[in-house]
Parts: sequence; C-alpha cells; structure tokens
Amino acid sequence: MALDDNKDKQEAEDNKATRPEESDDDNEDDNAIPLGPQCSLKEQLEKDKDDESLRKWKEQLLGSVDINNIGETLDPEVKFLSVSIVSADRQDMVLPIPEDGKPHGLWFTLKEGSQYRLKFTFQVSNNIVSGLRYTNTVWKTGVKVYSTKDMIGTFSPQLEPYTHEMPEETAPSGFMARGSYTAKSKFLDDDQKCHLEINYTFDIRKDWA
Repeated sequence: MALDDNKDKQEAEDNKATRPEESDDDNEDDNAIPLGPQCSLKEQLEKDKDDESLRKWKEQLLGSVDINNIGETLDPEVKFLSVSIVSADRQDMVLPIPEDGKPHGLWFTLKEGSQYRLKFTFQVSNNIVSGLRYTNTVWKTGVKVYSTKDMIGTFSPQLEPYTHEMPEETAPSGFMARGSYTAKSKFLDDDQKCHLEINYTFDIRKDWA
C-alpha cells in the first residue's frame, strides 16, 4: 500500500506539473508575437510609394487625413470621449470618464433582463491604431462571473471622432443576478498599448436607476 500511495502521489505531482495554470487577465498578452519596429505615418506612406496597390490601400484607409498635420510621432493616441449604454427601454445613458479611469461610487445601473449595447466615441491622432480591442472582466463578491474580448478595428487619425457600437447583450435576471458588481474594462491595440483602463462598480436591479 505504501508503494501504491507513493506512486499515486508521484502521478498527481506529475499531472500538476503538466497541467496549464489559469492566467490572469493582466498577463493574457505576455506571449504576444512582436510586430516589428513601428513607423511614423509619413514613413509608412513613403516606404511603399512606388507600389500602386499598397498606395491605394493606404489612401483608402487614411481617407481625408491631412498628412502635413500628422508630424513624425510614432505612437497613435486614442482619446475616448464618451461611453454610452444604448437600450430601447430608455434614453441613451452617457457615462462620464474620469481622467484616472476610476469612477467614484456607482458608475451605472442595469435593468435585469434588459437588452443593451455599449457605444464608444473616440478620436485617433498621430498615427494609425491597429487592432484596437475591448476587454471586460466582471466580478461579484470577488468571484469572476463574466469575461469578454471584442475587436473594435483599425483606425487612421482624423479630426472627426469615431463611433463604434458593440454587439447587443442581455443583462442577467433573477434574484441571484441582482446586486453589486465590480469590473475592469481595457482598450488595447496590437502593440499591447492600453489606451484606457476603467475600474468601476455597477448594479443590476429590477429597474433602471
């Protein structure tokens, strides 16, 4: 029995050693593939100016951008102007975005069972932002209950703000679903640059606040 026990213990340790560990959301991009050196917008345009197909694709992507006002800045800047909750049940709920990304107190309340969309309004400057995406993780009483990752897209710099609506979601309902939640939302690009992180709390109740 002693040998069998030791064998079982050894097998358990071997399984534990080979079992993949759960990774935290903050470390999810540690193994991301490097995308190579970044170029300014002017450099990108000059680099392929003799390739007609690439030149036309870049012109289509950039639209009416005034290249003379872009400068030589490498890093794109994405400034979020508003985050809104859109639902047929009520008027759009425009949420304030504090500079430190930490709204004080309750940020918003969702009606249980309601269908809603998130709408983001943002400006892009300096350079093209590639692969902008939205991640959101939600906890209730310290337990992760929801996590999502959604692609927003690639955007060229322009003066006019962009507006993007996320797919429709349905808020959970029932006695167990009602209550207070904490959440963390992040907006990252292909270079793993975080343009905005919001840590907040919200409620799910029987009706809108």
